[in-house]
Amino acid sequence: MKGLLRRLTWGLADQAVTSMVSFVVGIVVARSLGAVEFGAFSLAWVTYGVVVNISRGLATDPLAVRFSGVRRSQWKTAVASSSGMAIAVGLVLGLICVVVGSAIGGRTGAAFVALGIVLPGLMLQDSWRFAFFASGQGGKAFIADITWALALVPLLYLASRDASVTRFVLAWGAAAAFAALVSGLQAGVVPRLFRARDWLRNHRDLSLRYLMENLTISGAYQFKMYGLGAFAGVAAVGTVRGGEMMLGPFFIVLSGIGLVAVPEAARVLRRRPRKLPLFCLLLGGAQATAALCWGLALILFLPDKWGHALLGEVWLTASALLLPATLSVMFASFYTGASAGLRALGVARRSLKAQLYASAAYLVGGVGGGAIGGALGSSWGAAGATFVGAIVWWFTFGVGIRERWAELDAAPDPDVDSALEMRST
Repeated sequence: MKGLLRRLTWGLADQAVTSMVSFVVGIVVARSLGAVEFGAFSLAWVTYGVVVNISRGLATDPLAVRFSGVRRSQWKTAVASSSGMAIAVGLVLGLICVVVGSAIGGRTGAAFVALGIVLPGLMLQDSWRFAFFASGQGGKAFIADITWALALVPLLYLASRDASVTRFVLAWGAAAAFAALVSGLQAGVVPRLFRARDWLRNHRDLSLRYLMENLTISGAYQFKMYGLGAFAGVAAVGTVRGGEMMLGPFFIVLSGIGLVAVPEAARVLRRRPRKLPLFCLLLGGAQATAALCWGLALILFLPDKWGHALLGEVWLTASALLLPATLSVMFASFYTGASAGLRALGVARRSLKAQLYASAAYLVGGVGGGAIGGALGSSWGAAGATFVGAIVWWFTFGVGIRERWAELDAAPDPDVDSALEMRST
């Protein structure tokens, strides 16, 4: 139990650091750049989100499944290969970003070129985090992310002296590369780039499945932002991102709860299976209530001068998005209860189908709303789509629960069977 609590504590602490790094970087960039350049930075940021999910699906998710708790020598060999896979993903997709950015040109193109340069270091740093948690060394992951945060301080300061989107992206990536170097020294492992092909071949049965799941989860958000930029302009992307950032601190709590949601749901399922729906309802309801309270506190009590101090000129347009952004997070928080329940039930086919429907609704609502009403329309479209997604997730969870209850009712009662056996003898 103590070991579990220790690992969970490190996981929560590490998530808090990474979330705060994202929040602080966004705040500094928003204050230093105008809406258009911040929109270009936001497009680079969401592209990073796509790439990191590809890297996790191909490299670190299989590592976590197959090499958690193994001997140190096995772990080191696996990490050398998986980290090489992460670097390979960064190199290949980084090259694509450089080519696309050069073709686009302008501020957006410059952001993509800079992102392409730093992607290998960003992917390597992310892979170290998962490697450490796979071996129960969460403290080392925490040290690595603290190193990243501390390295960002001087680099962001230097970038802000002659602010541009390129300088900020390079500063962010350079700090990650430094943290990745520190992580490698902690692990005592040298990444093996040329083992990436063998890693992919040996674990393709897991890698391709996880890749699809990760892209389904995150892809809708990224493509919503791309579509918004295409229909409403890059400044609208920055506005939407600014509104979301004001809810950023809440995601620290949400992510922390997410670390324990599935294990706790599985524990309830084993001990008192018919209590699982109530547990999931309370889990989702508590998170949704917390999200609503946070959003209403921002809307009702945050002075404009404070919002302007955080986001600069982006606040002028982002403040109007707080209500729909709050509703989106509230509905998404509510269906995390159903998601945890489905994962505990082990019905991956149903959970993937629910995710596909929810993601499709989110993409259509966000992009369609943006085409009609710009940033505000996109936010309200996303809020409505997330409400639909919550209905889909809970309906799917209900189907899974009914199937499980049918299995329980059909299963023989061991106490009755033993009594009949004794009577027959």
